[in-house]
Amino acid sequence: MRCPFCGHEDTQVKDSRPTEDNTVIRRRRYCPDCTARFTTFERIQLRELTVIKANGQRAPFDRDKVMRSMMIALRKRPVEPERVERVVNGIVRRLESMGEPEIPTSVIGEMIMEVLAGLDSVAYVRFASVYKNFREAKDFEEFIGGLRGERD
Repeated sequence: MRCPFCGHEDTQVKDSRPTEDNTVIRRRRYCPDCTARFTTFERIQLRELTVIKANGQRAPFDRDKVMRSMMIALRKRPVEPERVERVVNGIVRRLESMGEPEIPTSVIGEMIMEVLAGLDSVAYVRFASVYKNFREAKDFEEFIGGLRGERD
């Protein structure tokens, strides 16, 4: 592993341990050249996934993009980051186990919506407002009215 500080090619692993859900290995590394310490995370990737965007463009799947979008929706909400990490891992596993190498963004968006609905209702509405492209207050009213209708 290359040192992110000095670029030295040969760093050493000082400590390895799995995360709580055993889906990622956390490694503490040391650079003998500049003496810097840094952490890397290693996770299993079952297959290369490609995302098909709404405009037809294709891009490599980016797990961090899913994580960032969920963290934005969950900003200042009482949900632990570890829980979000587990949920994102679950979404990625579901996508990989679908067996399809190309996945439309709509499928990913719906999975995130499904997870957020059970995680935090405010984050669910926040994400929906961007994902479903709300333009005015009426869009929020209709969406929340639909939520109330589902509960009744």
